[in-house]
Amino acid sequence: MNKTAGIEWVEKGWHHLSTAHILQNCNHYTDIIGVELHYSIEIFLKSLLAYNNLQIKKTHELYDLYTMVNDHINLNNDEIELLLIATKYYILEAYPNRNRTLPPREEIKKVLDFANALFIEVCSVLDISMDEIKA
Repeated sequence: MNKTAGIEWVEKGWHHLSTAHILQNCNHYTDIIGVELHYSIEIFLKSLLAYNNLQIKKTHELYDLYTMVNDHINLNNDEIELLLIATKYYILEAYPNRNRTLPPREEIKKVLDFANALFIEVCSVLDISMDEIKA
């Protein structure tokens, strides 16, 4: 086990999650909040790989990452659906896209709540103090 690596990954994920909170509280654009949520979830899942000294696959597909760590955390069907939704928040291109719509605020709130729960679960599994991460 590599607790130091796990902590580093969780801290980075917390940076993205706390940014999503700030943006949500400011009623910011949901596409940008979604990007921050995607990164936080991705990094929390990868922290489980880092902690267990497993190869960290270079992917942004959240369900694929979950299948690599589902022996450490278990998600229900609704949570898996939120992983699939959050995967769509990842943006490959930085240029405007007319076909891209803003995620609904209610959806963003559900994914934000899920990301919070995932943060708590990952800290518990890795035996990491949330207070230390948030400091």
